[in-house]
Amino acid sequence: MALKLYQFAISHYCEKVRWALDYKGLGYQTVNLLPGQHIKTVRQLGAKVSSVPVLVHDGICVQGSADILDYLDETFPDHPLTPADPAARELALDWERRLDDELGPAVRCFAYHYFLQRPKLVVPMLTAGTPFYNRYIIRLAFSRVEEIMREWMKINEKTASRSRQTMEGFLTELAQAYEASPYLAGNAFSRADLTAAAFLAPMFQPPQYPVPWPEPKRIPEPVRNWLAQWQPQLQTLETLYSANR
Repeated sequence: MALKLYQFAISHYCEKVRWALDYKGLGYQTVNLLPGQHIKTVRQLGAKVSSVPVLVHDGICVQGSADILDYLDETFPDHPLTPADPAARELALDWERRLDDELGPAVRCFAYHYFLQRPKLVVPMLTAGTPFYNRYIIRLAFSRVEEIMREWMKINEKTASRSRQTMEGFLTELAQAYEASPYLAGNAFSRADLTAAAFLAPMFQPPQYPVPWPEPKRIPEPVRNWLAQWQPQLQTLETLYSANR
């Protein structure tokens, strides 16, 4: 049975899984879901919670980016993303846990806080890869969509400020780590590097990412100013992304 990835095209957690599948050279089908309407689909798959990404393969349903990477390395061991060396493995998994728990939510909160104020920009990104009429549906109900997203992800001025600080802390730490070594764990590209670059990809907007990025001048000013300030640190992750994606 083919690999099937249920996702939001915009999600950087889903980008993490797409990258892992591509890195391993695996063929797969993506099923792009609409935020909110995805819940019914995900539950029908047998997933434990309503989040994506969800990978289905040979009747097995795996949910969550870290568990999916575990499954891929166990089932398709070529081009491993988990280091074989115990010390490097522990370091890679520790980096991934921190990035999953802290950096991923921070990037999401910071970006959405400002982009949700620009419906014309964010609606095409939220509906990327889904039928065209979803744009009209989301636009008509956007005030309610924004309210639900802000409540669900606890997005407001205060949390966006904290998220910005979290992002800056990780960017500083990552820049220092990459000055010392080309990889975060061991002597090869691993799931730690993949996770760091995937989560920050929305900040440098790579062409491989399947959403319609806005023109730079249309990016909300607070985000645009932050990107300019942190461009040197982001460039390190962008280079890593380009070299391995």
